[in-house]
Order: sequence, then C-alpha cells, then structure tokens
Amino acid sequence: MSEHTPRHDWTPEQVGILFDLPLNDLLFQAQTAHRAGFDPNTIQMSSLLSIKTGGCEEDCNYCSQSASNDTDLKAEKIVPLQDVVDAASNAKQAGATRFCMGAAWRNPKARDMPKIIEMVKAVKDLGLETCVTLGFVDEKQAEELQEAGLDYYNHNIDTSEANYGNVVSTHTFQDRLDTLATLRDANIKLCTGGIIGMGEERKDRGDMLRTLANLPKHPESVPINMLVPIEGTPFGDKDKIDSFELVRTIAVARIMMPKSYVRLSAGRMSLDDSAQALCFFAGANSIFCGDRLLTTGNAASDADAQLFDKLGLKSEQHFEGKITPEDLKQTA
Repeated sequence: MSEHTPRHDWTPEQVGILFDLPLNDLLFQAQTAHRAGFDPNTIQMSSLLSIKTGGCEEDCNYCSQSASNDTDLKAEKIVPLQDVVDAASNAKQAGATRFCMGAAWRNPKARDMPKIIEMVKAVKDLGLETCVTLGFVDEKQAEELQEAGLDYYNHNIDTSEANYGNVVSTHTFQDRLDTLATLRDANIKLCTGGIIGMGEERKDRGDMLRTLANLPKHPESVPINMLVPIEGTPFGDKDKIDSFELVRTIAVARIMMPKSYVRLSAGRMSLDDSAQALCFFAGANSIFCGDRLLTTGNAASDADAQLFDKLGLKSEQHFEGKITPEDLKQTA
C-alpha cells in the first residue's frame, strides 16, 4: 500500500500525534501528500448562492439563518430560477467550476423539490458542476437530485460527536451521518467538513476529521470553515481562533484524506495573504470565489486574483484529481 493511499482506520491517538507535530514537520507531510494527488499550484473555484434565506427550524448556535437566533436576517421565499441562472453564469465567467445552492431548511418539502430540480438542471446546462445544501433528505429526494444531474451535496458534520450537543439540539450527529449515507447510496459526491473556533478543543477537531476519514469512502470535498461570529447568535461573542490552528487542521485533513479537495471556506476574509498562502501550502486546494457566501462576506474576486498572481496559483479547469502535463498543455 502506498504511503498516500487513502485509509479508513485512523485512531484518536494517531490523529492527535499529527496535530501535535512541529509545524514544519506537519506541513512537510501535508505538502508531500498533496503533491502525490494534485497539482500543488491549482485551486478549484466554487461559488455559493443562498436560494432560500432565513427562517430555518434548526437551532445551530453559529447560524444567522436559524429562527431561534435573534439576528436581523428575515425569512425569504425561494429565489426565482432566472436569478440562479444569472448568478451561475456570472460565477462561471469569474472562474468558478462548481456552483453551490443553499437553502435554510431542516429538510426540503415535497413542494420544493420541482424548483430545486429545475435549478440543478439549469446550472448543469451551463457546464458547471452542481452542488446543493438543503438539510436532511430522504432516499427519494436523493434519487431525484441524482437523476437531475446533481454532482455534490454539502452536509457538514460541523464538529466532533462529543461536542455536537454544544452546537445544536434539534438534531443529532447520527442524523448527519445517516444523511451522508443516504446521499452516498444515491451516488452523489459528498461535500462535508466542519467549523473550527466554536469553543471546541483540538481533540474535537481531530475527531471531526477522523469521522470523515473513516467513512467507507472519503468525501470528495472537505470544507474547513472558521467561525464567523454573528451578533444575535449564541456564538456571536466567540474569539477568533488562531490562524495557525486553522493551518494545522487543513494539514491534518490533507494527510488523512489525500485525494479529497480541501476547501478554505468561511472565515477566509479575516485572513491576510500570508495566512492564506500557508493554508494553500498545508493542502487547501479549493475556495469560494465571489464577495459573498450564504449570508457572510467573502474575499473579493480582484483580491483573489492579486493573491493568485503573487503565489503563482491558477484556477482549476474541470479536472478531477491530479492534473497531468498533457492536461495543462490542452488549456494553455
């Protein structure tokens, strides 16, 4: 077995050893694993649109869209199809290869599915990879989404199982895992990761990654988010986590899931260029482009272009896994 062959038998002790390595040693291992599976200078670009904002039944302590939290965000109806098509077209022009659509639901109702299916098909017709995050879905809904051409489904596990009750009370950690299994059974690629900086310990971050790495198949995409504290939520007064802990989390994710895209996600706006560069060196090879995520700000496209130019990075052009020299010649 190759040193970088994906494995699914990580122990808490092994993950703890990785997290506690001297940073230089950890980054060396992560960069080695990264280069074995990907072009180290290529970043996959995704774009994210809220297609139904606010009024969610869940009580996630970090989320401005929860009806349980006292924020200024108002519940809105699902957006028109043309708004989605326009946003996806703009995202493609900006370099995105994947378009993600998020709805603030516990789960989509039967009446919502036809509109979602239309959106997935329309975005797919633009030549983009498609992703949605709609909360919990059943087998029938997962099959409908797969038949419509959905590529990815985002369903984060957020934190460790032990810490989960401190984050949300309206569903369980096992509910999340059951939904991931339902989606995998429907042959939909998984986009699932978590949020750091919610008051958890390093062990919780390790256990979150261990849960993902020990799934029967690694998620194809693993977003690592830093908490963006939002006034009116229970986590609105959390202090920003040290950026080196973010770098360590990304590096450990890269080592444990060497073939997965690891996305530097929410919270990137608070990082300076040097911190972002270190995240890329640690193995992050996916970002959100555009100046907004679901309800929070994101780095502007011109800032990303300037950073990419400084670092000699380029955006990925619809390749999965390692990009070969022949691929690069075809896109030169």
